Amino acid sequence: MPTGVAIRDVREQLFDAAERVLMRDGAAALTSRAVTTEAGCAKGVLHRHFADFDAFLADLVIDRAGRMEERAATLVASAGTRTVVDLLTDALTDLFTPVVVAMVGLLTFRDGLRARLRAAGRPGVTVLADATAMLRSYLEAERRAGRLAPDADIDSLGLTLIGSGHLLYANREDGPPGEADVRRVVTSAVAGALPR
Repeated sequence: MPTGVAIRDVREQLFDAAERVLMRDGAAALTSRAVTTEAGCAKGVLHRHFADFDAFLADLVIDRAGRMEERAATLVASAGTRTVVDLLTDALTDLFTPVVVAMVGLLTFRDGLRARLRAAGRPGVTVLADATAMLRSYLEAERRAGRLAPDADIDSLGLTLIGSGHLLYANREDGPPGEADVRRVVTSAVAGALPR
């Protein structure tokens, strides 16, 4: 690429390129060279905008996890509409996109990335931690509305839903699970939390 040519929205362009490499080739193939080649720019562009590759990946994960806030607001606002099972089934289906599942693998694969995220105040598997917080907020709203039992353990329920959802979606070569599979898991998980 010629030098001196301005690249618009370079961060987003690099983030999108990283997602494409991650989806196509997996976490092990995600390198700064692979990202810049995919983005069609010189390797130096990435290093001009980020201290190192783990800083780039940390910003990517934080950026993509930040989109969870909008989802959380929409989900909480929907409390009291439709059924709890319907809303949770939709939430898990919307959450576990191929990119999110691949990012969980990336976070597992790269120790330096997890360390960088911890230093930024984002411990654990950031995407799943944020998703758990999203479900917790929604479940609290449903409990306040009386659609979950007053003694429902929403912390455990949120963890159960996220863990089960991830297992449903991870390592599937035949594509994502069907809506009926997700609904069955959600129905089983929330059965004990519904008012008697």
